[in-house]
Amino acid sequence: MQKPVEQEWDLTIDPDTVRLFILKAKAISAALNHEYEAGNEHEIELDDQSRDAHHHDGLAEEEVEDLTERELRALINDLNVDEAAELIAMAWIGRGDFDIKEWDNAVAEARQRGAGRRASGYLLGMPMLGDWLEEGLEAIGA
Repeated sequence: MQKPVEQEWDLTIDPDTVRLFILKAKAISAALNHEYEAGNEHEIELDDQSRDAHHHDGLAEEEVEDLTERELRALINDLNVDEAAELIAMAWIGRGDFDIKEWDNAVAEARQRGAGRRASGYLLGMPMLGDWLEEGLEAIGA
């Protein structure tokens, strides 16, 4: 964990919004981990010694829809360019790509890469997004 830098941050994005994103990202990550924790994804246990790979046989299958990822994607897509750039910069700082002292450079780099247009796809592709955002938010001290 990085220590907060003694500096006033003039954030465009509300820290409470980032906290909401952290909760949703962690929920998405937990759901993925739960689905694959046994290492037998998409297999059916027949008895304690045999397994059968699950194949779709043309019958309609009910799928439980997890709205968390879709909600998070929509929330990120609703951010303006400055907010999206700051969110990406927080993830980068949390991941260790930038030091907190390089905040302005991280935001500028995120903005230059077109943060507003592709932010949700980029961020949701990060496997530890919730953790990295949390670390970045803590580094800022918000």
